[in-house]
Amino acid sequence: MTYPSNGSAAPPERPAAAPPVPGVPPQPQRGGPPGPPGAPAPRRRTAWAEGVDRLKAGATTEPGRLRIIGAVLALLVVAFGATTAWQMTDRSAAADDVLHSSQPLSADAADIYRSLADANTAASSGFLAGGQEPAAVRDRYERDIRRAADKLVTAATSTDPGTRSAGTIAELNKLLPQYKGLIERARANNRQGFPLGGAYLRYANEKMQTEMLPAAEDLYKTENQRLRNDYDSATPYPWIAIALGVLALAGLAWAQRRNYRRTNRVFNQGLVAATAASTVVLLWLVVGHTVARSGLSASYDHGVRSLNVLHDASIASLKARGSENLTLVSRGAETVSVKGETKDKYDVDFQQEMTELAGKLNAAYALADDEGDTAGRAPVTKANDSMKEWRKRHQDARAQDDSGNYQGALDKIIGSKKDKPTGECFDLVDKNLDTALVHEQRQFSDKASGGRDAMTGLPVGAAVLAVLAAAGAVFGIGRRLSEYR
Repeated sequence: MTYPSNGSAAPPERPAAAPPVPGVPPQPQRGGPPGPPGAPAPRRRTAWAEGVDRLKAGATTEPGRLRIIGAVLALLVVAFGATTAWQMTDRSAAADDVLHSSQPLSADAADIYRSLADANTAASSGFLAGGQEPAAVRDRYERDIRRAADKLVTAATSTDPGTRSAGTIAELNKLLPQYKGLIERARANNRQGFPLGGAYLRYANEKMQTEMLPAAEDLYKTENQRLRNDYDSATPYPWIAIALGVLALAGLAWAQRRNYRRTNRVFNQGLVAATAASTVVLLWLVVGHTVARSGLSASYDHGVRSLNVLHDASIASLKARGSENLTLVSRGAETVSVKGETKDKYDVDFQQEMTELAGKLNAAYALADDEGDTAGRAPVTKANDSMKEWRKRHQDARAQDDSGNYQGALDKIIGSKKDKPTGECFDLVDKNLDTALVHEQRQFSDKASGGRDAMTGLPVGAAVLAVLAAAGAVFGIGRRLSEYR
């Protein structure tokens, strides 16, 4: 038996080891190079940043630039139309308020004052006539009271609750019945020949002069300020809209020039249409508002200002007549010291009110501007002549009263025509002032209506034309873009 020798045979082979698998190289993350090991992963970019990058990339090509130009032009034109519609809507509404709200309310407030003052004058005239006052005087008093009450109702329905005017109207509605009650007491005592009637009449006059007329004057001033505010809202130029219109036209002109320089084409139909529509809106805006502003300014200068002065003149006339009557009613019961001299209080008031009346009539004559037509100045001239005659007759009446001839003075105040009473002059002043007021009110309405009508349709027209202009701009740019497809 043989055995192999030690170390003579080779050992069995080991299986070959598998080649090593190469490692996966680190992949860069989106948004930037990989950070160092252990560093936090960088934040992903926002959609806004990516959008800006795309916009920048698009702006480097002509189609991208055209799209941006078209969007900017459309935005400018739409902003111009929207701003025009917004500003002209506000101005048109303010002009409508001038014509149909604030000016009528201002006139109603003046009528309330005049009606109250005239009622007070009629009451004193009826008292002077004796126990049986004339029916015409009584009717005039009742008519004035009804008119004042009706105007207060109208003013209350047109005034917002909680405003200063609403509070004044409520106060006058409370005082009016109190005044009427005092007048009725004065009449009842006067019919019976009791001297207490004169005291009641003076008390009623004091309530009228110190409470009711100041409240009516406050209402008149408040409504006049409201009217002034409406004018201030309606007349300023719409500078924001005008500036946007000029900017839009400049942008359209630049786009067409750029198109011409790059394509050598003179006209782009869409851009030309957009330019035409924008030009129409801008011209309509400037010309329409200029005409409206001119009409509204004329309505204020030749209507409202004249009406205010004429109302003031009428009020001064009524107060003077009331003071004249009370001079005889009081018979010197109330006096004041003037430069150390004791004088009848009501006669001093009369002189002051006649001086104010003369000044207001001169101002009304200066404001009456009828371009050769005498319709405005003629009644003011007649009222001024009657005022001067009134003063002369009043001096005669005072001379009679100072000499102790009370009946003679009474005839000079409320007597018949043969006595040439001052009441005749007062009636002529009042009548001619009413004629002048009607004329100036008509002038105001004509000019204010013309101013408001100049803005008719402008807000809607501007919006429609702006949309058409924007569509034209987009269409014109779209035609150029189609050349790159």
